[in-house]
Amino acid sequence: MQITVVGFWGGYPNKGEASTGYLIEEDNFKLLLDCGSGVLAQLQKYIAPEELDAMLITHYHADHTADIGVLHHALLIQHFLQNKDFQVTAYGHREDQQGFDTLHYKDLVKSEAYHPDQTLQAGPFSITFLKTVHPVPCYAVRIESKSGSMVFTADSAYQDEFIPFAKNADLLIAESNFYKGMDASSAGHMTSTEAAEIAERAGVRTLVLSHLPHFGKLEQLLEEAKEVYQGETLLASSGLTITYQGGKSDVIYR
Repeated sequence: MQITVVGFWGGYPNKGEASTGYLIEEDNFKLLLDCGSGVLAQLQKYIAPEELDAMLITHYHADHTADIGVLHHALLIQHFLQNKDFQVTAYGHREDQQGFDTLHYKDLVKSEAYHPDQTLQAGPFSITFLKTVHPVPCYAVRIESKSGSMVFTADSAYQDEFIPFAKNADLLIAESNFYKGMDASSAGHMTSTEAAEIAERAGVRTLVLSHLPHFGKLEQLLEEAKEVYQGETLLASSGLTITYQGGKSDVIYR
């Protein structure tokens, strides 16, 4: 399993970067987790858009979905340029029907609703869901394969339910949109120390702080998290890639 950070900013992307998006790969299967503003431009550093097999959307806020339309156009243009048929399966929940309806596009993107109480099988990945605490319906995901496991909190205020959901995961990508001691919950988000508490109590192997704020010094988030969590802690950045294979992990910057 290889996880690449495509975008990591909360709300909107910093210049030249992207809001939320992660590329998850195994056995030549390529899954895009969320497709926020700027994601399509950044994704092309790693793969061509038409190489995608699937996309999964946690919720329909624009910083997680803004580039879905331009992904549609990329697939359409490449369909004509290469004279080839492409089909991406886009998974989303139906609790926002209007948002779900934006996923389907011609014969190029097939929309499929995931059922949060059921395991979704997408290529080599088994995916389970946990509803988060956010102003709109949103789902955290746990993605497991033969080589590793990862959990993405998506957008959420802190909840104890994250502890069993993330138990013993190889990687936890947790939102950290606020600094220690701030009121994150009223906005439906978490602080650095709340993300770290989940990682520590769940016994995860590596913590990546993501959905980062546009204020303060980001390194402070890392320092605060390390006060709580004893394992490997990283700040999300463009191209940060973590690979799990045979019980071993490798961190590079693509």
